[in-house]
Amino acid sequence: MDEMKTRESVGRILQDRPVMVLAPHPDDESLGCGALLSAAFDSLGAHVVCVTDGRFSHPNSRMWPGDRLAARREAELHEAVRILGGGPEAVTFLRYRDCHAPVDGAELTDAAGRIAALCRTGGFGTLIAPAPEDPHKDHVAVAKLARAVHAMCPGLRLYDYSVWSRWHRSWPETPAELHLDTAPWQARKAAAIAAHRSQLGLVVQDDPEGFIMTADFTDFFARSPERFREVRG
Repeated sequence: MDEMKTRESVGRILQDRPVMVLAPHPDDESLGCGALLSAAFDSLGAHVVCVTDGRFSHPNSRMWPGDRLAARREAELHEAVRILGGGPEAVTFLRYRDCHAPVDGAELTDAAGRIAALCRTGGFGTLIAPAPEDPHKDHVAVAKLARAVHAMCPGLRLYDYSVWSRWHRSWPETPAELHLDTAPWQARKAAAIAAHRSQLGLVVQDDPEGFIMTADFTDFFARSPERFREVRG
C-alpha cells in the first residue's frame, strides 16, 4: 500500500474529527487499531474506552489475583496509549469484569449512554469497535454495545475492526473495507503491543495455563494492514 492510499484511508475514517476506539480488554486497542490511533493522536485526537478489566487472563495465579491483575492491565493500557501519542485523559475505563461485558437490558443501555455522552462532549465523529465475528464473548458484546451507541448518536460513523476473526481468518473481506498500512506507525504500534507485558508471559509466572500472546501473533498484528469495515444503518 502506497503512502497516498494510506493517507486516504486515514482521512476517510477521521474526516476532520477525533476518533473513539472501544477495546473489549486492555491490548485490543493496540492489536487492532494501534496505527490508526497513532495517526489520530498525531492529528485530530483519539480516545480509548476499555470496557472490561481483563482480570481473568490468568485465573489460576495466586501472585496476581483478579484485582491486582486488573490494576496492572490498566497501567499497561495507559503506557500503550502514551506510546501511541495520547495522555492519561485519552483513556476511559468502564471496569466491567472480564468476560462480563454488558449484553442486554439496563446494563447495556447504561453503558451505551455513558459512551454516547463521551462521544457528544468530545466531538467524536467516528466510533471504532470490534467485529461481531470475533469469537470471544466480550468482543461480540462490545460490537453490540457499539451499535447501541451508534443508534443514540445521529451522525456518528461506526467502523468494525477485527482481532480474533483476523487471526483465525474467519472475517470475510469485502470490497468496501479500508486497509490501513501500519508502516508509518509500525514502530510505535509494536511498542504499544509490547507494553501489555502481562499478556506476553513477562509478568505472571505462576499460571502455566494463562493467556500468552505468542511472537507470531504480535508480529502479525504489528505488520499486517489494519482492516476497517463501515457499519451502515
